[in-house]
Amino acid sequence: MINVLAIPALSDNYIWLLHREQQRDCVVVDPGEAGPVLDCLRERNLHLRAVLLTHHHGDHVAGVDALVSNRDIPVYGPARERIGGCSHPVDDGDRVAIPELEVNFQVLHVPGHTAGHIAYVGAGMLFAGDTLFAGGCGRLFEGTPEQMLRSLDQLADLPDNTAVYCGHEYTEANLRFANRVDPHNRALAERLRQVIQQRQNGQCTLPSRIGLERQTNPFLRSDNPQVRQATEALVGHSLPSRLDVFTAVRALKDAA
Repeated sequence: MINVLAIPALSDNYIWLLHREQQRDCVVVDPGEAGPVLDCLRERNLHLRAVLLTHHHGDHVAGVDALVSNRDIPVYGPARERIGGCSHPVDDGDRVAIPELEVNFQVLHVPGHTAGHIAYVGAGMLFAGDTLFAGGCGRLFEGTPEQMLRSLDQLADLPDNTAVYCGHEYTEANLRFANRVDPHNRALAERLRQVIQQRQNGQCTLPSRIGLERQTNPFLRSDNPQVRQATEALVGHSLPSRLDVFTAVRALKDAA
């Protein structure tokens, strides 16, 4: 069984560490800082065997050099982005095998947040970086709404029980916003109640599940009539297509 640890970093990032029970080999995903990872490796007596990167932003890659310095540790990252320290560029359809963990990840190109953003899917897990958040999606820094919608559709097609590990603890804020554009969604209201309690207790709200995201994440529900109607009321004009709804919801979130 693979254990996934959330290592808090910076103000609201999560670095994900994967290892098998009773084994010392591990992998980290999106190390925006080296210090918290090195502390975790020492405390748990773990050996870093690989690093996976989803995109080039500093809060996801800044710790790479210190983690792999003078060590033969492969660093996988998006082939369409320039990232210092990335020794193994990968792109859509590639496979990343981690023999020490007996896991094989499929690489998906999911542009929108950045042009070359990738995600890793395997063993019932999705490492989504800043493309899909719990209750939300990433800002469109380099991509278009059409690209992001297509990327999210690709992730939404994964099995319901796929565990979603994203890059930030944004869940409560995302769900509070989601309630504005999907106000009659009972599953969303219940999820928000639970998440507020989790955060009051200082708990991590991740991982999510793809099935739960399809039920409660407005960015995966742009074809839902209630989301469309609520969003039209907020923006004051009709939104004929899924893309129009998605674009409007993203603009409202950016302004929130």
